[in-house]
Amino acid sequence: MLETLRRIIQEVNAAKDLDQALAIIVTRVKQAMSADVCSVYLTDFNRKEYVLMATDGLNPEAVGKVRLALNEGLVSVVSERAEPLNLDNAPDHPRYRFVAETGEERYHAFLGAPIIHHREVLGVLVVRQRARRKFDDNEVTLLVTIAAQLAGGIAHARVSGGINGLSKNRQQGRAIEGLAGAPGVGIGQALVVYPPTDLDAIPDRKCDDAAAEVAAFENAVGKVRGDIETLAVRLRATLPAEDVALFDAYLQMLSGESLMGKTSARIRAGQWAPGALRDTIMEHTRAFEAMGDAYLSDRASDVRDLGLRILVYLQRDTRGQRDYPEHTVIVGEDVSATALAEVPKDKLAGVVSVRGSSSSHVAILARAMGVPAVMGVADLDVSRVDGREIVVDGYRGRLFIEPTPVVRNEYLRIAREEQALTTELAELRNLPAVTTDGHRMPLYANTGLVSDVTPTLNSGAEGIGLYRTEFPFMVRERFPSEEEQRVIYRQVLEGFAPRPVILRTLDIGGDKSLPYFPIEEDNPFLGWRGIRITLDHPEIFLVQLRAMLRASRGLDNLHLLLPMISTLSEVDDALHLIKRAYQELLEAGEAIVMPKIGVMIEVPSAVYQADRIAARVDFLSVGTNDLTQYLLAVDRNNARVAGLYDALHPAVLYALVQIVEGAHRHKKPVSVCGEMAGDPAAALLLLGMGMDSLSMSVASLPRIKWVIRNISRADARRLLEEVLKLDDAASIRAQLNRVLEQAGMRGLIAVRGGR
Repeated sequence: MLETLRRIIQEVNAAKDLDQALAIIVTRVKQAMSADVCSVYLTDFNRKEYVLMATDGLNPEAVGKVRLALNEGLVSVVSERAEPLNLDNAPDHPRYRFVAETGEERYHAFLGAPIIHHREVLGVLVVRQRARRKFDDNEVTLLVTIAAQLAGGIAHARVSGGINGLSKNRQQGRAIEGLAGAPGVGIGQALVVYPPTDLDAIPDRKCDDAAAEVAAFENAVGKVRGDIETLAVRLRATLPAEDVALFDAYLQMLSGESLMGKTSARIRAGQWAPGALRDTIMEHTRAFEAMGDAYLSDRASDVRDLGLRILVYLQRDTRGQRDYPEHTVIVGEDVSATALAEVPKDKLAGVVSVRGSSSSHVAILARAMGVPAVMGVADLDVSRVDGREIVVDGYRGRLFIEPTPVVRNEYLRIAREEQALTTELAELRNLPAVTTDGHRMPLYANTGLVSDVTPTLNSGAEGIGLYRTEFPFMVRERFPSEEEQRVIYRQVLEGFAPRPVILRTLDIGGDKSLPYFPIEEDNPFLGWRGIRITLDHPEIFLVQLRAMLRASRGLDNLHLLLPMISTLSEVDDALHLIKRAYQELLEAGEAIVMPKIGVMIEVPSAVYQADRIAARVDFLSVGTNDLTQYLLAVDRNNARVAGLYDALHPAVLYALVQIVEGAHRHKKPVSVCGEMAGDPAAALLLLGMGMDSLSMSVASLPRIKWVIRNISRADARRLLEEVLKLDDAASIRAQLNRVLEQAGMRGLIAVRGGR
């Protein structure tokens, strides 16, 4: 069963469009089940019908023509029940509907399994036989397993190329759903980014100069051939003859027409060299894997290895030659922070990532940069969108590939309204965030880029509530030196003096990795990250601490923040190293003062020890992104469960109340520096809890200031008491949105997209 599944799924994933994918499914499943008929019916959600989309065994002319209402026929029974239906004689069932044009009168046995993706029945997979018999348990489980495994592939195929999957024509203007990552509307040309040496991630891309692409390919092959010849010579004296023969086989493949000729032909047909190489290698690996012989199947990995070696040289030859479109939408399987940083800021129109969620690091960075982003677009085949126009709706978490004029014009209108709202809110820039009953709520900015200093100053922020120091580490190929770090920190501290600047010590791990300091873990969010890494590597931590302290000389506006604290001993150990760095600099003659030190509360253990932590440090800052993730056991980068992630969950609100009480018990201030602080609905509750300050992206700051200035602290407290009686995040958000709407804040609700 597993081998059958693997082969079918490989073929379906390699299909160019939905029609080809479905044709593969019905043919292969019919063979695997030894059935007389296999058919696929897909759900047309617009017309509320099931459509016969592919068949092997019924009349092929019925494909695309036979349609059943959602309450009609055995297909609807399978869909309604969302479980298999196994009948020895289908016509005996009261819901059976005879369709003459399919030629199905010859078949009696019926087995149907639902094709379900993200709780939605996409269609039904059906096998039929002439005999009157029930399919046995093994056959039922095989069909159910195949349907479940193919659901994702069918969902991908429906989306890829913009086809609607229910006709031969393309359906433009159809939304592809994801998760809201960063608010805003972006319209631009897709540019697919992909990790090096990953054949599967290479996008389709047209080439303008086929001769140059062929030359680049042949040059890369020549370099690989030279590498293998060198290896063969070096190892010939130490390896048995049969092992050395493998290198000869490699050289034959590199010289053979099947690799060289087919790839060159694909390039001359219009595909760029990496894409042509990808298709040729995939064709060869599928052929080897389908042979059934274990030895020959293993040769597929040899072919793939050759492809990767060629790809490395192709990428080296083209590195640094990328031209960014005037309005660039970065698209990738897992877009990295460095991919964003490489695009000129004036050309970056949007971000789309197949993986990740609204609270992943890239989404946070996109919000800080004011760039709309859609995350977790699991059904998008990124290899087929390069160079096409895309609309990014960061409010609702959706995108449109090659939008119709109607869709495009509607989003241009939304963008104009967004600009008008931004202009209106800009008038609040120099006004304080004071409630209607006179309570002052300081508002700070989150950032991690030196280039953000001027925009942040112009936003009206009263300081930096969170400066993410890891970004200078992420864009280099080595650890930055103490002096390099000092220069960066000095620019930030100097730019905001005398206003406070909170520098968070290095917080890598989880979804933030360094290319020169790889961390491979099965569960990175519960692994080696944050303070755990820096305490284990004091040589890295002390360099950063000295750079921070030296950068503060004469300014005295530095605050230090320790991330990912889970035990009191970590606080004590970090304080010891901070004091050590401080003493070393004093002994070296540096005129510095000890900064205020705070701890991020972002794991449950720290929530329950908030009062004892507060007794040791000067302030607390709540990282609601990770705290929500850990309290709800939801990986915030996993699109499958990202819908469960909501910082307004009652458990999160109760935890925040407990943190405030613990900090205030020791008369220590507490702030929120997570993305929750930039949510207008959540800001109402944070004000009511007694948070002493809020820190958020620059783009969110004007909206939060508007909220604070249009409500009393007393009303916010009463609102908090009311929502703490509710049972779920959806009810809480609905009530908060009603309050915002009644206060004339409808525009602020739309900005968050209700999430």
